[in-house]
Amino acid sequence: MTEATWGDATKTPDIDWTMSASLEDVVRGGEDIPEVTNLRAAVVAWTTLDPEHRDQATLTPERAILVDGASVPVFHGDAIAALVERLPSLA
Repeated sequence: MTEATWGDATKTPDIDWTMSASLEDVVRGGEDIPEVTNLRAAVVAWTTLDPEHRDQATLTPERAILVDGASVPVFHGDAIAALVERLPSLA
């Protein structure tokens, strides 16, 4: 039998930063072309956008991410900023 664990870790488990993700609704080279990469790279790419494009961007991970107990399938604006805060250090 497996023992259940409760607490903050179950509300926001570790994020799989290597899963595929698409950063969309961002104009690149005059066209709206989605960038498909891993989640970490997509979140980092979002940080390089100007504020207007950050507000318009849509980040869609390969699968929903559990954040503060809620399953989130798509991220926009402040929700993407919250992922930036959770990025593990590069070291």
